[in-house]
Amino acid sequence: MRSDVRIAPSILSSDFARLAEEVARVEAAGADLLHVDVMDGHFVPNLTIGPPIVEALRKVTGLPLDVHLMMTNPDCFIQEFAEAGANYLTVHVEACPHLHRTVQSIKERGVKAGVTLNPATSLSTVEEIIGDADLLLIMSVNPGFGGQQFIPFVLQKIERARQLIDRTGSHAVLEVDGGVKVDNAAKVIQAGADILVAGSAIFCSDDYRATITALRQAGHSALATEEAARPHVGRPR
Repeated sequence: MRSDVRIAPSILSSDFARLAEEVARVEAAGADLLHVDVMDGHFVPNLTIGPPIVEALRKVTGLPLDVHLMMTNPDCFIQEFAEAGANYLTVHVEACPHLHRTVQSIKERGVKAGVTLNPATSLSTVEEIIGDADLLLIMSVNPGFGGQQFIPFVLQKIERARQLIDRTGSHAVLEVDGGVKVDNAAKVIQAGADILVAGSAIFCSDDYRATITALRQAGHSALATEEAARPHVGRPR
């Protein structure tokens, strides 16, 4: 039974000119992880950061670094990101023709392995690997840019992902990234998410702590409603 809601601010929406300060602010505001989007300008239509920034982040925060590799050739950079200090390395099924080998390569370096799929990619593509994954990331926008709107049909996909994890006994946590806001956080958690990735919702707000708290409270409310609806067996008299 799920009992916690974790919030992972995405630095893609932060002020890169004040990155260390931004990280310190979200850490003080109660963030659980730091989501780091690595884009290569080829797999997705944007170009962001590389291992040196991850290494710099590692020096200024104790938060787990949740590094999302939106790259055509992630296998070529696993060693570098692992050495830079990533705690999670998440790769796209669309970019990894030998996904099992890639996941094992990540785990061999002492890093937790995540797998992710774009909104239109079938959940069936991760059925064979879910038992080896530490994290399953469901994209709720087409990756490449921050500030996009949550795609509604992904809620059903999150529900099916939750069922897949529970049915197979996988230890993977379920993360959702893209268009997550305070006003839809409850629905995302209710659908089955464990971790909410939020970029513009946090970094474009006036009060990081208030926004992170509101996201978490929305999630907790959803879990409480779920628990209240669960049938309970009374004690024998």
